[in-house]
Amino acid sequence: MTPSIHRTRRSSPARLAAAAAIADAVLILVFAAVGRDAHQGGDVVAGVLLTAWPFLAGAALGWLAARAWRNPLSVRWTGLAVWMGALGGGMVLRLLTGQTVVLPFIIVALLSLGLLLVGWRLAWAGIRRLRSA
Repeated sequence: MTPSIHRTRRSSPARLAAAAAIADAVLILVFAAVGRDAHQGGDVVAGVLLTAWPFLAGAALGWLAARAWRNPLSVRWTGLAVWMGALGGGMVLRLLTGQTVVLPFIIVALLSLGLLLVGWRLAWAGIRRLRSA
């Protein structure tokens, strides 16, 4: 085999940060879509966006607060900051815009967003550990 086959492709830091931000956004949209499907009817795309935007904005604040572009795959720093930003910012923005904020929804969002936003980073870290072993 030629040596080029064994080389691993490394992403630039900017590409890695962009990919992580896109993953976070897609997972927040999935969270919103599942919730909308379970509880609401009507225009699906508009409904998902209406549900998702506060959480997307909160996640963006979490990215900024943690300077997540520096280490976008970090479970401890980035994952937790994005999760708490999405949850806290999302709930505050929902409250300010007259959307529903009740304890059962907060609990579901806490668990779901944690599983999604921290979970994919945990899975990634596990895969990296297995590959390096």
